[in-house]
Amino acid sequence: MSTITIALSKGRIFDETLPLLAAAGIVPAENPESSRKLIIGTNRPEVRVVIVRASDVPTYVQYGAADLGIAGKDVLLEHGGAGLYQPLDLKIARCRMCVAAPAGFDYQAAVRRGARLRVATKYIEVAREHFAAKGVHVDLIKLYGSMELAPLAGLAEAIVDLVSSGATLKANNLVEVEEIMPISSRLIVNQASMKMKHDLIQPVIDAFAGAVP
Repeated sequence: MSTITIALSKGRIFDETLPLLAAAGIVPAENPESSRKLIIGTNRPEVRVVIVRASDVPTYVQYGAADLGIAGKDVLLEHGGAGLYQPLDLKIARCRMCVAAPAGFDYQAAVRRGARLRVATKYIEVAREHFAAKGVHVDLIKLYGSMELAPLAGLAEAIVDLVSSGATLKANNLVEVEEIMPISSRLIVNQASMKMKHDLIQPVIDAFAGAVP
C-alpha cells in the first residue's frame, strides 16, 4: 500500500494544523508535545506524520523524506523553495517579519544619513533582500537565539525578526520600525510525490483548501 508522510513542527503550527488535518479525515495517534516519538501514526494506515524542526520541514519535503509539509513563509524564503510545490497559503500561524530597534534609537535618521547599520537576524536572505532594495547599508549578523538581546548587549543597532503580539519587543524596550512582510504557513508538496501519489495527495490538498479560515 502506498503511504504519505506529512512533515510538521511542534508548537503553534502543529496546533493550528490539527483542524485542517481533521477536515481531511486525519487524526494523529499521539500529541508530539507529550510523546517522545518523532514518527507518529494516524487513524488512517496510509498516512503518517513526522515531527521535525520548523526550519527542516522544507528540506524533508524537498528530498522526498516527506511527501507534504507545513512551513512558515519565513522558513521557505530562507530555504529558497527549490523542488517544492506550494499549492496553498493555509493562513495559520500568522505574524509579520519586521525590523525592530531600541526605543531611543532614531532608526529613520540613521538610514537617511546612510549610516552602516549592524542588524542581527536568523533570516539572512530576507534581510539582505529587504535592505538592498531600500539601498540601506547593513552588516548582517547571524544569530540563532533571542534576537532581542542583540541591541541590548550592543551587538547590533537593529534586528529583523518575526513579531506576533509585540509583547517580547516591548518587554525588551524595542519598537517596530518597519514591517517587511506578513507571514503565514504554507502547505508544501514534493514535486515527484505529487505525480507518483496524486490519488492520495490531491484529496488532502482539496480538504485543506476547503478548511482554510
